[in-house]
Amino acid sequence: MVYIGVDLGGTNIKAGVVDSDGQLIRQSSIPTAYPRSTEEICDDIVMLSRHVLEQSGFSVNQVAGLGIGCPGIINPNTGVVEYWSNLSWRNVPLQRYVADGFRDVFPVLIENDANVAAYGEFYAGSAKGVDSAIVITIGTGIGSGVIINSKILNGHFYGGGEFGHMVIQHGGRLCTCGRYGCFETYASATGLINLTREEMERSPGSLMHKLADGEVNGRIAFDAMKQGDKAGTRVVDLFIGYLACGITNIINALQPEVLSIGGGVCNEGDALLLPLREKVFREVYGSPFLQSTEIRICTLGNDAGIIGAAMMGIEVV
Repeated sequence: MVYIGVDLGGTNIKAGVVDSDGQLIRQSSIPTAYPRSTEEICDDIVMLSRHVLEQSGFSVNQVAGLGIGCPGIINPNTGVVEYWSNLSWRNVPLQRYVADGFRDVFPVLIENDANVAAYGEFYAGSAKGVDSAIVITIGTGIGSGVIINSKILNGHFYGGGEFGHMVIQHGGRLCTCGRYGCFETYASATGLINLTREEMERSPGSLMHKLADGEVNGRIAFDAMKQGDKAGTRVVDLFIGYLACGITNIINALQPEVLSIGGGVCNEGDALLLPLREKVFREVYGSPFLQSTEIRICTLGNDAGIIGAAMMGIEVV
C-alpha cells in the first residue's frame, strides 16, 4: 500500500506518492492559478493526485490514504479550511471535495501546511525516532509545527503553534499580523535582509555593498562575515541572537526532544548552527544542570510537506 501527499500552496499544488517508510516515490506539480473557483482547485488536486499515482505504477485501490497540507486555519476533525487569507477561503469543505473526487475509496485528511511539514521531519527526517519535536521554517516569515507524544498539536481553535507571532521585542517592528516585535520580523529571512540593509546604511565601507551588487539577500551578511567584514559579522551576530531568543522561549515552554530548523538560511551550516546552539544552551532554563533540547537542521527540504501530508494516513489505516 502507498499514500498520497498533497502540498497545496498559493502558487503551486504539489502531489507525491509515498511508501509506508516515508520515502517519496514520485512527485509532480501544477500552478494553483488563483484566482479561480474552489471547485476548480479541488478538481486539480484530484487530477494531479491521479496523475502522479498512475506515473508511479499504482492503482487507486493500492492507496491507503491521502493527506493534504494547506495554509491557514484548518479543522482536521471536520475537514474544513476555516480561513486561508491568500485564496480568500472561508469554511471550505476541502476534505469532502477531494474525497468525493475519489468516491471515498480511501480516507482523506487535511491539516495546516506547517504542521504537516513538521510531521514529515518527525516521521522521516531530522526528528525521526523521537516522541516530541518542533520544526521551525525560516522563510519570508517563520512557520512552525509542534509534535507532542507523536501527535500534531493544533490548539483548541486549530491555530496553535504560531511561534512566528510570539513577541521577542516589545514595541518593536510592525509585523504583518498587526503586532509589534514578532519573532518573524527579526529572525525570518525577511528580518535578516532588513538587518543587512540597515547595517549597510550605517557602514558605507562594508564589503556587503560589493557583494550585494544592488540586490540585498539573506546570504550577503554571512558571506561578508566569512571574509572578515566587521559589519557583516555584526549583522550575523544580531540575527542569530534574535533567532536564539525565540528558540529559547519555545524550548522553555515545551521542552521537546528535538527542535529542527529549515529554510534557505540553514544552508549556512555550522556558521549558523554552532553559534545558535551556544547562545540557546547558555540561555535555556535549567542549563547547564538539565539535559536540553537538541537543535538540528531539517533534512527533507521542500519534500517535507508532501511526505508529512501522506504520512498522516498511517494513523487511520
